[in-house]
Amino acid sequence: MADDLEKTEEPTPKKIEDARKEGNVPKSQDASGVMTLFVAILSFLLLFPFMSRHMILLFQYYFSLIGIEIDRAMMVDIALVTAREFLLMVLPVATAVAIAGIVAALSQFGFLFTTKAIVPDIKKIDPIKGMKNLFSLKKLIEGIKITFKSFTTLGVGFVFFFLFITELPTVALFGLGDQLIWLRDKSLVIALVMLFIIFVFSIIDLIIVRKQYFDGLKMSKQEIKDEMKNMEGDPLIKSKIRQLQMQASRKRMMAAIPTADVVVTNPTHYAVALKYDDKVSHAPIVVAKGMDNIALQIKKIARENNVHIVQNPPLARSLYADVELDRPIPETLFAAVAEVLAYVYKMNKNKK
Repeated sequence: MADDLEKTEEPTPKKIEDARKEGNVPKSQDASGVMTLFVAILSFLLLFPFMSRHMILLFQYYFSLIGIEIDRAMMVDIALVTAREFLLMVLPVATAVAIAGIVAALSQFGFLFTTKAIVPDIKKIDPIKGMKNLFSLKKLIEGIKITFKSFTTLGVGFVFFFLFITELPTVALFGLGDQLIWLRDKSLVIALVMLFIIFVFSIIDLIIVRKQYFDGLKMSKQEIKDEMKNMEGDPLIKSKIRQLQMQASRKRMMAAIPTADVVVTNPTHYAVALKYDDKVSHAPIVVAKGMDNIALQIKKIARENNVHIVQNPPLARSLYADVELDRPIPETLFAAVAEVLAYVYKMNKNKK
């Protein structure tokens, strides 16, 4: 019994789908951060000529103000020009980074729209439970991981930054355009180094996150049994439904017997009712069939409605075994059935 309650089984597709509906998906923040940072660097690199041109225009605008009296109207103009130029420089990169963030999320767990994650839950604002989560072992480990990754990444970046600082006396002698190019190159080196470190951490984090996610969804054998039972339904209810369906099918079958042309029997165990209408089908159709008690009922209804009953044991057994209800007979039985129908039509003609 204890083995049935121990969560040792991999989660079922339904369990994973239910977790997705709750907004519970495996998401690595580091993996998303790597993609957005990479796109940010690439965008900065591609847009640098555009950004540097607007930066130079902004500085030229500031230099043009030298010697001009600054009043309130001028302050408003400076603010508007500065905001416009900064928006022109920042907005393209920010848009690219935002799109990258969305793509990074979609690449990890696909498109997901659910409102359950934002539905108010009183349990989430329970102060006692909140304190337990705040000081839990999991939060402590997460804090240590974030601190370690941050110090490692920033530490390496600072080392490179310190090395580049030593070049500033020389760079100060450059023109503004050359200074911007130097700034671009050095910023790119620092960003790529830090990006590589974050990339390594993101791979590790992605593996850990996915493992923890699927471990957290693991199920016990009893849970799997209960899920299968719920998906398939209660066996008693299913049995009752099947019984009702069979009764309805049998009722329809019995109602079709009076329209049949002939009932073929063996003569006690099997009975098959055939109907031929060349406007409906190219071959006779089995409208009713059964064995034992059902066969007796078929023959009784046939007698009550003056439907011919013909004894042909081999044909009766073949029709019962090989032809489904409401389906035409196969070509292999055409000749045998044709003889029976010919006999029936002859009997009907003699009656007239």
